[in-house]
Amino acid sequence: MLFAAPWTSIEKLLLAAICAATLFFAIVTPPFQAPDENQHYMKALSLAQGRILSEQRGDAIGAELPRAALDIHAVDFPTDVPSELRRFNRRQLADSATADAGRSGTAFADFPNVASYAPSLYAPGAAGLLLGRALDLAWIDAFYVGRLVNLLTGLALLIAALRLLPFGRNAMLATALLPTFAYQTGSLSPDAVINGLGFLCLALALRTGFMGAAPARSAALIITGPLLALCKGVYLPLMAAGLRWQQHRRDIRPGLVLGAMALGALAFVGWMHYSGGSQALYHIQSRKTGETMMTAPLGDQLDIVFHDPIGYVRILVTSVMERAPVYMLQIVGRIGWNAILLPLLAYPLAMLMLAAGVASGSGARFGLVQRLWWLAIAAGVALLIETAMYLTGTPLGANYIQGTQGRYFLPLLPLVLLALSPDRAIRGAPCLLAVTAMPLLLIAAATAFDSFWVHGFITSDGKPPHSSIARALLLPSPRW
Repeated sequence: MLFAAPWTSIEKLLLAAICAATLFFAIVTPPFQAPDENQHYMKALSLAQGRILSEQRGDAIGAELPRAALDIHAVDFPTDVPSELRRFNRRQLADSATADAGRSGTAFADFPNVASYAPSLYAPGAAGLLLGRALDLAWIDAFYVGRLVNLLTGLALLIAALRLLPFGRNAMLATALLPTFAYQTGSLSPDAVINGLGFLCLALALRTGFMGAAPARSAALIITGPLLALCKGVYLPLMAAGLRWQQHRRDIRPGLVLGAMALGALAFVGWMHYSGGSQALYHIQSRKTGETMMTAPLGDQLDIVFHDPIGYVRILVTSVMERAPVYMLQIVGRIGWNAILLPLLAYPLAMLMLAAGVASGSGARFGLVQRLWWLAIAAGVALLIETAMYLTGTPLGANYIQGTQGRYFLPLLPLVLLALSPDRAIRGAPCLLAVTAMPLLLIAAATAFDSFWVHGFITSDGKPPHSSIARALLLPSPRW
């Protein structure tokens, strides 16, 4: 294989749809209505103020930041609201912009959930915040500029990955067409960088392994490996998808992939050492009991796993089985802070779209061993994600795993779809991909607009009604 397949008109249309949906979500989603966006905003703002490391004050971990910037969350758009109908209006945005003049001084911002994350994750958002303030915009407007720069970075990484991917382009497009991808990329969340770099590293590893080690490609692989590890170290094994047996003695491709992964591991360890290696503990609400509990110290939780590994395997299996339906909903589309479900018919539509992405073919021939290797890598990364959440985001000694969300599996979904794809496209599959993807994105866009600005929503999770299944199938969860 020397050349990737040329782009088709359908693929170009689908990429345009992804870009349009991402921009729509960035505009229509009220501030801090993406998961943890309030903490991500404070972390990006801290970086924009020139602070690379966080500071601990008593039980709080964060940074001293401008009060006017913090009050757009603390006062104007709080997230700790009661479980009752909530609806936004344009006046709130205007009031927030005019309130800056009366807010002076600084205050300590507490963001323990993201305090230990590397600054590279927040560089685009911080650059957007700096640009907004350089343009003399109000803090609320600078927040939206931060979103815009963040989404442009995420989309640029996606486009680069699609251009470099040597085969299976529709597998990656199908993943990016899921509403969750566009929704997270259109926020101030580092998911835009995480997903984009995950896709890019996968594409570079596959291109290197199957198309040769050109100098520019090799350099890009060596650079992006550490960047991916700094994003989330659990995704680093995705690069092993490009590993193949040496074709001859001078074949340096396996060494390049392994070298990039080794540099990534060193970068991750180096950052943990530079940042102090400390783990930020924080309070969570137990998904089992509803009680507010503290996350476990990593060392203590790790001792429990080592003391009873069979017990941990049991916890892992039962947690995945319990949470699999939630993961499926979240990876397709759950708007807001995981509170707003799409109409239930949207979810089988998304499954049909993913199936069409698989049926569109990889454009290359692979044996069973190669496909099983890719599935094993994806399964291994999924287990690493669950284990990382048990070690750092779950109460000490809990018999369940807390905090894992479906969106965490987006970077490995293209590899799974690629492993399942036939060599050639099944007739009509690319058209079916477009026919299912467009309505899915439109449904998600309508759900977000209606739930935030028209009918309102509740912050607690919605459940299907017993009286009107038709409403649940055709309307978003706040309308049930």
